Amino acid sequence: MVVLIVLVTFVVFVLVDLFLRLTLKRLEEKKVRLAREKALEVGLRLEFADEARSLKRVEVEHPKARILAVDDEAVVLDSFRKILVVAGYSVDTVLTGPEALGLVRKNHYDFVFTDFKMPDMDGVEVTKAVKHLRPDVDVIMITGYASIESAVETMKHGAMDYVQKPFAEDELVALVDKLVIRRQARLEKETEPAIRLVTPSVSESQSRREVNVPAGVFVSAAHAWVSVHMNGLVRAGIDDFTQKTIGQIDSLELPKAGASVHKGETLFTLRHGDHRLAVPAPVSGRVTGVNDELRERPELIKLKPYQLGWVCTMDPASLTEDLRDLKIGADAVSWYREEINRYGEMIRAALRAREGEAKSVRAGDGNGLDDVTWEVFEKAFVRP
Repeated sequence: MVVLIVLVTFVVFVLVDLFLRLTLKRLEEKKVRLAREKALEVGLRLEFADEARSLKRVEVEHPKARILAVDDEAVVLDSFRKILVVAGYSVDTVLTGPEALGLVRKNHYDFVFTDFKMPDMDGVEVTKAVKHLRPDVDVIMITGYASIESAVETMKHGAMDYVQKPFAEDELVALVDKLVIRRQARLEKETEPAIRLVTPSVSESQSRREVNVPAGVFVSAAHAWVSVHMNGLVRAGIDDFTQKTIGQIDSLELPKAGASVHKGETLFTLRHGDHRLAVPAPVSGRVTGVNDELRERPELIKLKPYQLGWVCTMDPASLTEDLRDLKIGADAVSWYREEINRYGEMIRAALRAREGEAKSVRAGDGNGLDDVTWEVFEKAFVRP
């Protein structure tokens, strides 16, 4: 009986706690919504004619993003403000393309939404001008049903996406929320990773924006690593830069124990989707063992590439000579900085070469590289 009372008391406590949490959450959401609606009401009464004659501006606290919308239909802009301000976005709106460009020169925006058909300056002209003035700003085309094909064409000129009018509130909010996520992912990829020298007092970082470089590990020009053990054998694997660049590793082709491999020959192969990455041996020698656990758990390479992610052990044939070409410690850190800079330049060049194509080409999508960037990475970094 006592156990039952305790159990019932516990269940009641959990339910009451859950109810209070949900109630407080709803109250907070209502408070935020009322504050945004108040900002919308106040913002529409303010005058910003000194910046642009038709400018209407509504700013909220801690906005998800800053948006500029340009459309020659005031009713469309009214809908944009009412929907997106309540959803947590700061919104500026103007009626003409020239006014929009004047604001882009003066202010910071994350997105510019532009109507496709406007009398003074159409959406294509606005898109080109915005991307010229501020390449970091993402442009979204506003279009009617009859102009969808034309709006898609504008993506060749730098538009990120398009939204069709008339739009429902939930559809517009869902689209813009997704665009924010895409923008954040792109900006993260464009930010050069930091170099983290791992020592006994500094642990490895799991962040994609940090490349781990262990102080006591040798690294080859093909981004394979080697650690030397007291018994004269070496362990080999793939470095942190490679595994974070290619993303998820689906499986590995391990070398055969007893096989002799010369430096520069394929030691093991990584698979990611339809892609294969053959990794050259950093040293010459005979394979004495393989990490069989990687067959079932290739994710160990991502968790700890220099510890749990070792691929094989080798009995080196000419270790002293082979190590002369490898990097370690401070030399490795400066070399990685050069490699990261080189990678960024090559990816940007590859993307520029594809700008004229209709399909989007990105330097990876969070799960790995696309066809273009994979080819660039493999030819220039793993098999130079």
